[in-house]
Amino acid sequence: MELTHIPLGKLRIAAVNMREGKKPPDIADILPSVRARGVLVPLIVRPLAEAPDAEAPDLFEIVAGRRRYFAARTLAEETGAPCELPCAVIAPGDDAAALEASLIENFARENPHEAELWASFTKLVREGRTPDALAATFEFSERQVAQILALGNLMPRIRDLYRAEKIDVASVRFLTMATKAQQREWLAILADPACHAPTGLQLRQWLFGGQSISTEHALFDLAGYRGTIVADLFGGQGYFADSGQFWEAQRVAVEEKRQAYLADGWGEVVVLEPGQHFNSYEHQRTPKRKGGRVYIALSPRGEVVFHEGYLTGKEARKRAKGEETGTGERPTRPELTIALGNYVDLHRHAAVRAALIDRPAVALRLLLAHAISGSYLFRVSADPVHAASDAIGASVAASEAAGVFALRQRAARVVLGFEDGEGAIAGAGEGGTAAIFVRLLVLDDAEILVILAVVMAESMASGSAVVEAAGHHLGLGSAAHFMPDDCLLDLLKDREVLVEMIGEVAGAEVAKANAGEKIAVLRALLRDCLSGANGRTKAKDWAPRWLAFPPAHYTARGGANAVRNWERVAASFAPQPVVGGVDGDGGAPASEGLAPTGAGGPTETEREPAAQAGEDASERDLDRLVA
Repeated sequence: MELTHIPLGKLRIAAVNMREGKKPPDIADILPSVRARGVLVPLIVRPLAEAPDAEAPDLFEIVAGRRRYFAARTLAEETGAPCELPCAVIAPGDDAAALEASLIENFARENPHEAELWASFTKLVREGRTPDALAATFEFSERQVAQILALGNLMPRIRDLYRAEKIDVASVRFLTMATKAQQREWLAILADPACHAPTGLQLRQWLFGGQSISTEHALFDLAGYRGTIVADLFGGQGYFADSGQFWEAQRVAVEEKRQAYLADGWGEVVVLEPGQHFNSYEHQRTPKRKGGRVYIALSPRGEVVFHEGYLTGKEARKRAKGEETGTGERPTRPELTIALGNYVDLHRHAAVRAALIDRPAVALRLLLAHAISGSYLFRVSADPVHAASDAIGASVAASEAAGVFALRQRAARVVLGFEDGEGAIAGAGEGGTAAIFVRLLVLDDAEILVILAVVMAESMASGSAVVEAAGHHLGLGSAAHFMPDDCLLDLLKDREVLVEMIGEVAGAEVAKANAGEKIAVLRALLRDCLSGANGRTKAKDWAPRWLAFPPAHYTARGGANAVRNWERVAASFAPQPVVGGVDGDGGAPASEGLAPTGAGGPTETEREPAAQAGEDASERDLDRLVA
């Protein structure tokens, strides 16, 4: 590079500058320094090949340093004095080299957004740069480069929302795997104020998790379809009631399309497995006459997308060098047609089904493997446990209950061979359903039940009636695994509720005497009673009524979600006639297991010996897992 000083009037923003074309940049952070000492760090420029103004020759375009240029221009407008900027002049003409310089310089100054990186990386790929070369140049892993290039699968509107930080990273990752139709549908939901657009894990389930298949995705004639179609009276379309029947007909239609492509002269037509994504950034457009092939992508939702005229990037580079990319022969025709393959698959499926009926222990392990792996036919996932604030999240994480569960969860992860540490097992998908099933086959029934309990606990919906039903049946007391903390006290802001709570921990007379005090005074008094400070007797084993099993309100105003949920299931716990069967904990008749047990459930002395023995066995199982 040649270092020199160039007048401000001879500088222009280069088209290859990664921030070119956008609104003027924010220069508030560097303008004071430029006012005080001028521009100290050289701009990277190159000669402008064709000057647009014949009266102003020797122009240069700024490859990197746009913000410094705008700061210097602002200073020149303020002072009216001529200005020259220090510049490093690079060779003209090489757009790819200039863009790389712009990117590297901007990494050093201000980390660019992924969407900006995508635009620049895409230009570099068009200029001949390969993903592995980009990774080496910008010190990224090849996986990171692939993730950035995958933003090309997004519709421009979604990329704009991502650049404006209105979509989180996890949601964008899932949207890169969505079809254009799915992206349009998601944007429509996002724009509707009456709807809540799925994000994060919910978005993944929405995209890939067993949705009904719309009739608009069928390649075959609906008039000849023998299965049941459910009409959508509001959407004006129908859905296939049986996804198996749909895929049988759809695969036949896909095979017909494949044969038609081959008959039309395409050398190869590749049918991807359902859910296997076609990444356009890994392929290069290649016409049929130059050996391009057709890729047929099948979405789990039934949609079929045809990508005509592509080769992998590696094959395209070999062809450009005149190297052979293969034998040049047409692919060997398989011995089974799509329909015959389906016939074989379904008969094998039926045979295994029949065998599983007589092997419930194997079926239990297979069921658990599906729940852990997140098989597309199962919609099992851990409850996200969304906390309304960091303080609430920290409070729950520090609770005794969370510690007990985390210990069992970590032990189960070790037994399953998952990476050590925290993380949900349900829907984890580590290794695939078949691999997890094989691991479970070598565990005994006691270990299987411990893992099963962890998966069930993870996937139990918080704030639901299920929590109330299970907690009541398990006989949890009024303060099970709970200790009041500062987070609870900070959240208490209702005078009537605070007075009632003081009555519980300090007596009715103390509550009555302080009923007229300010909320801050009441909260401080409750804190003293719970901690035993300032001469107050420390309350033991106290928890708000909302946390008891069953829960209750403090006032006639109500409003506790837990109480509403309990009211939905309370009637189910009325005494029932004995009709046989056992309850799941200790062998008690079903009617006894469902009988109401009062506000706090059965006491330790009331619990049956068999139930206590079950708990002892569970503790031994935990010891074995930890060991």
